Order: sequence, then C-alpha cells, then structure tokens
Amino acid sequence: MNRGGGRSHKAIVQPIVRPFSKSRVQVWLYEQCNLRIEGRIVGFDEYMNLVLVEACERHMKSGAKRFIGRILLKGETITVVQKIPQ
Repeated sequence: MNRGGGRSHKAIVQPIVRPFSKSRVQVWLYEQCNLRIEGRIVGFDEYMNLVLVEACERHMKSGAKRFIGRILLKGETITVVQKIPQ
C-alpha cells in the first residue's frame, strides 16, 4: 500500500535548532581542553547529543585544523556550545 503517492516529504526541523542552522558553532569538549569541534548544528536530543555537519577539529595549541564532515557528539562530552563570530 503506497501512502505517499510519489510525493516527497519535508524533514521536520526542531524549532530550537533553527537559529543555529545557518551559523557555525564551536563546541568545547570535557577533559580535552586543547581540542574544539566546529560545525553547524542540524539536530539534538534531550541528552544534548548534537549532530554537526561541515564539522572540523581545531587544536588550540598548534592551530591545526582537520575536516571531519558529519559527526555525533555525545552530550556528556560537551562543556560549552558557542556561536562563532562571523
């Protein structure tokens, strides 16, 4: 039984994600002071697990940057989430 009839469905975007969907954020990690993850938030849940796209690792001491792509960060590893100034 085909209910869709060939129609495409739009993804439901959580309202709280919308302000962050276009801007890049920097995530500070617990017990890894010299490593930050940067990317755009596309999803999260009640445990503050975050899904980031266009993500990259930034090492604060060396300044090195490594592209990751899409990543899931567990909420228990997150210390700070801040918007990166343009």
